[in-house]
This record gives sequence, C-alpha cells and structure tokens, in this order.
Amino acid sequence: MKAMILAAGRGERMRPLTDTCPKPLLEVGGTPLIVWHLRRLAEAGISEVVINHAWLGDMIEERLGDGSAYGVRIQYSAEDVALETAGGIAKALPLLGDEPFLLISADIFTEFDLHRLLVHAKTMDKNCLAHLVMVPNPEYHPSGDFALENGLIVPSGAEKYCYGNLAICRPALLAGVAVGEKAKLGPLLAQYAAEGKVSGEYFDGAWVNVGTPADLQQANAVG
Repeated sequence: MKAMILAAGRGERMRPLTDTCPKPLLEVGGTPLIVWHLRRLAEAGISEVVINHAWLGDMIEERLGDGSAYGVRIQYSAEDVALETAGGIAKALPLLGDEPFLLISADIFTEFDLHRLLVHAKTMDKNCLAHLVMVPNPEYHPSGDFALENGLIVPSGAEKYCYGNLAICRPALLAGVAVGEKAKLGPLLAQYAAEGKVSGEYFDGAWVNVGTPADLQQANAVG
C-alpha cells in the first residue's frame, strides 16, 4: 500500500512562522511534523509515499529528499497553486496507482497506530470508497463533521465527531474531480457517506490538528 501526505497548505493561522517555513516542517519535539509521519509510515510497513506541496515546496523536497533517510521512497506532486485537499489528491492519482491508499495530513500530530489502517484496508468492502478515523471534537470545531453509526460514517446523527485527517481512500473517491481543479475533500465525503459508501472508526488517543502556534505548543506537550 502507498500513502499520501497532504502538505500543500499555506498555514495562514500559523503566520508568521509559516512565512519562511512550510507548516509540515515545523517541529514537534525537535522533529518536523512530516518526519513523524514518515517514520510512523515506515514502522507500519509502508515504503511508498507521495507528498503534494505548493507553498515553499522546494524547502520540503530539500529537507526530505528521496525519503531514504526515513525508510521510505518519496515521490512529489508539486502544485503551482494549492488545489485544496481533493484537488491535490486527484492530481497525484497517477503516482498513487489503482489500489486503496493511506491518506494523512502533514499538519496533524497523532499517536494513532497506522498499522490498524493497513489491516482494515485488506478487508475493506469493495463498495466502500473511504474509511475515516474520527476523533473527539476540538474546541475550535465543537459541532464536529460526521456521525458514526454501526461502523459507517453518516452526515448527521445524535453525536458528531471530527474527521481526524487520517483515512484509507480508494482512487474512485476522486473520480469526479478533474486534474487541476480546486476541490475540497469534505463535500465528497459527505456525498458518499449519504450513499453508505464511507466507513469509520473512533480514536480518542493523542491527536492534535496543528493549525496555530497554540496548537504547536500542545503538540509539543504531547510529543
């Protein structure tokens, strides 16, 4: 299985730190956020990684190189203008192939065991287009994203959780997104969840969406 790390965001809320450093290279415990992912992917048995980038992308490539230092092989999907989450994945599909792939955002810090997703992918229903890791709602997003009922993601329900920016996806999830088109992943997930084609699981362990300097401090407290 291959993995894709989403690393094209500008990181506006993290400025001025991200004026001169791409957010994926901000450090937690003395290690760049994205390097934590690379190491954990390698530990889980994933060696092929695709990384998209836009803002200060050359710095990401210079820092990570071909990935051999972290036990993986990296291919880069450069975007002249950030294409949002779904648009970035759609552009990178030729590098990802036809099989399900692990998707993770570069700007989260988590201790989730990635090997669990590899195990799930082996038994994933062929009609299921994505499997999401859901987490408790953070303070900045108290209403959550989706509900989780009997292992399926549903757009509404008694209790909603936050999508943890960590998933297994089939390429068919992006079938309606044209290469070079700006598109967000959230609406696609909601659309297919309403059709019963998105599964999920709940994780209440260490997880931080590193969007602000305060979040970075929280991640450092965890890491």
